Amino acid sequence: MEAIVKTDFNFPGQKSIYKGKVRDVYNINDEYLVMLVSDRISAFDVVLPKGIPYKGQVLNQIASKFLDATSDIVPNWKIATPDPMVTIGHKCEPFKVEMVIRGYLTGSSWRLYKEGGRTLCGHTLPEGMKENQKFLVPLITPTTKADAGHDENISKEEIIAQGLVNKEDYEQLEKYTLALFKRGSEIAAEKGLILVDTKYEFGKKDGKIYLIDEIHTPDSSRYFYAEGYQERFNKGEKQKQLSKEFVREWLMDNGFQGLSGQQVPEMTPEIISGITDRYIELYENITGQKFIKGESSNILQRIENNVAECLKKLKN
Repeated sequence: MEAIVKTDFNFPGQKSIYKGKVRDVYNINDEYLVMLVSDRISAFDVVLPKGIPYKGQVLNQIASKFLDATSDIVPNWKIATPDPMVTIGHKCEPFKVEMVIRGYLTGSSWRLYKEGGRTLCGHTLPEGMKENQKFLVPLITPTTKADAGHDENISKEEIIAQGLVNKEDYEQLEKYTLALFKRGSEIAAEKGLILVDTKYEFGKKDGKIYLIDEIHTPDSSRYFYAEGYQERFNKGEKQKQLSKEFVREWLMDNGFQGLSGQQVPEMTPEIISGITDRYIELYENITGQKFIKGESSNILQRIENNVAECLKKLKN
């Protein structure tokens, strides 16, 4: 199976292409975006040298399902998913912050806490917390949206003071974030999972706020298995989780954290296949549906045909 790590389409009405760490976004007449989720994989803000087959399809289809499942909470950018790896939607002006929300003390927040940090994006963290402990209420811990390099933690007060988002819009983003996290947590619980933390991105079009980009995927979210969570927590053991954290842990175990001079460990066929399996496992667990692999012969031609057909219908 071929991993799609590079695209270079020329769709009707195309004005520009933005290539992110994972997504290639095609601007159609400043009206629509064609977002192709590639099989590239990134960790520690570094795109790893090899792609992961079916990863793009997994991310795109999970995001598509959750956009549909939350459209009653907040309008979203999605218009159609014409291909397993592609979503087409409204072009919005993105807010310059990402709305991160955390239900548990884990990942980077735990690393900060372990090193003595007790303030996170304006929130004061209590003493005596343990790794993977549930917060009394979920914490919104926004980050700046960096064009390159690392996103930086930032508080509500700093966002408003710096004019990144006005007070009225920011408070609406907070309300949407809490409601989306609540819905995502409820859906996860039905499938025996805990939505631990996630991030949302929002934009504006014609004065209206939209949810944009991905939602509740393993690249943007962390999930624990609910069964055994409490027992593992009580024993101080690692949680069984479904997220990209296992990739970060594999890299750290092999001496890579994205720092200067460090080498990405060898991505053997076995490692790549294992990562594919983990992504499919998350898809099947969080959606409760069997993952059906997309047609794998001449994938780029398939994508081009499907997108062109959809754009033609939108034009008409």
